[in-house]
Amino acid sequence: MIELRTPAEIDEMRAAGRFVAETLATLRDETKVGTNLLAIDRRAHDMIRKAGAESCYIDYHPSFGASPFGKVICTSINDAVLHGLPHDYTLRDGDLVSLDFAVSVDGWVADSAVSFVVGTPRDEDLRIIETTERALDAAIAAATVGNRIGDISAAIAAVSHGEGYSINTDFGGHGVGRIMHGDPHVPNDGRAGRGFPLREGLVFALEPWLLQTTDELVTDPDGWTLRSVDGSRGAHSEHTVAVTADGPIVLTDRSFLGVD
Repeated sequence: MIELRTPAEIDEMRAAGRFVAETLATLRDETKVGTNLLAIDRRAHDMIRKAGAESCYIDYHPSFGASPFGKVICTSINDAVLHGLPHDYTLRDGDLVSLDFAVSVDGWVADSAVSFVVGTPRDEDLRIIETTERALDAAIAAATVGNRIGDISAAIAAVSHGEGYSINTDFGGHGVGRIMHGDPHVPNDGRAGRGFPLREGLVFALEPWLLQTTDELVTDPDGWTLRSVDGSRGAHSEHTVAVTADGPIVLTDRSFLGVD
């Protein structure tokens, strides 16, 4: 069921969005060559505890997960692009890191993701990261009253296909509110003018993600981490966005922190 939020409820969601933004900004700043993925998870866990927030991941067990996730942040490295389960791995020079983080604050959820390179970057890694960021910007710009879900999907696809990337539509954007994953599903490819009409009060997480030379995924033995089938690298950018009469509001915006 698709739920619409009142302006007062959207204001209440700002606290969750701000906390998610601040946490991702902090973790990005602290994540370097030599950082262990388990240390990232412990740091995120500590920040959640101090803020009195609740993790959306630790007990999460959807049909596609082998078991409850058991950690509080997704850490996807290099050819892993989604649902990366933190494990005992120390980051190396040039690793492409995607952090995906969702929490509930006072009963409201916010969800966001950021990709970056630690150490010396490869040009092709910077290109795919920048493409997901531009695709996200285009998606947000299309999240206006009177448009449709397909307009958002088509905006993401135009940027992604324009750079030569193929698109997987198994995982995409989703409604956000009292729970992390709700209706509507927002695929990262689609036809403009089609799908559910965007109405004031709709809140969703928009999340373009891409792989360099494929759109096919395989699941790690951990039952969670999704990797490219051919070993090529991936990137993932995500924000929680509210559709309002005055235009889209990015609840997980990090720009006020001086970061993208």
